[in-house]
Amino acid sequence: MIAHYLQHVPFEGLGSIQPWLEAAGYKITKTQFFKSSNLPIPDTVDLLIVMGGPMSVNDEDEFPWLIGEKQFIYDVVKSGKSILGICLGAQLIANALGAKVYQNNEKEIGWFPIHSTLSIDEPCFKFPHSLEVFHWHGETFDLPVGAMQLARSAACENQAFQIGKSVMGLQFHLETTPETALEIVKNCRNELKPSKYVQAESEILSVTIEKYKTINRIMDEVLSFIVKK
Repeated sequence: MIAHYLQHVPFEGLGSIQPWLEAAGYKITKTQFFKSSNLPIPDTVDLLIVMGGPMSVNDEDEFPWLIGEKQFIYDVVKSGKSILGICLGAQLIANALGAKVYQNNEKEIGWFPIHSTLSIDEPCFKFPHSLEVFHWHGETFDLPVGAMQLARSAACENQAFQIGKSVMGLQFHLETTPETALEIVKNCRNELKPSKYVQAESEILSVTIEKYKTINRIMDEVLSFIVKK
């Protein structure tokens, strides 16, 4: 089995996803757009993971590889393969399927709760009623046609969606570890301008290891859910 991931910047990697993939027996391949825009043939990929990044899906003039990336994502979705998008990755899935991506009313950076939007009997992945997760985003998206909303937050209406059984987009970061949190802070601390939903660097980095373990466990559950046939 092959798990391919799309990486947009060096400081946003797989985090806790990597040990899950290794334990599940996947061969891991990657496209790092900051080095090369070469993409595999969609049919050769069993699981696609689309990572985050500070650019917008609308920045095609500055990052022309976005055009090919969105077409690739569209082809993988239509092929019925499992796909997970995280932050920018979720926005790319939504946009590849025809939904708009645009500036959110609030930037949301730091540890804030999401809330499940599903009733108990809906056949989708169910997040806890309330779960504090790691955010770093300023844009949001409309739900693609056929998508089921899974979660919202006080700052952002569409936090997670599912299409069919095997496609999921998450606006937030469940893969974050202490090391990856530090990397994104180091590279993007210029965005930490105090506001209602933007925490200070010290607050972001001072959370307990248990908080990371909790979101990483939910990420494991998400991955198991989307690959289960």
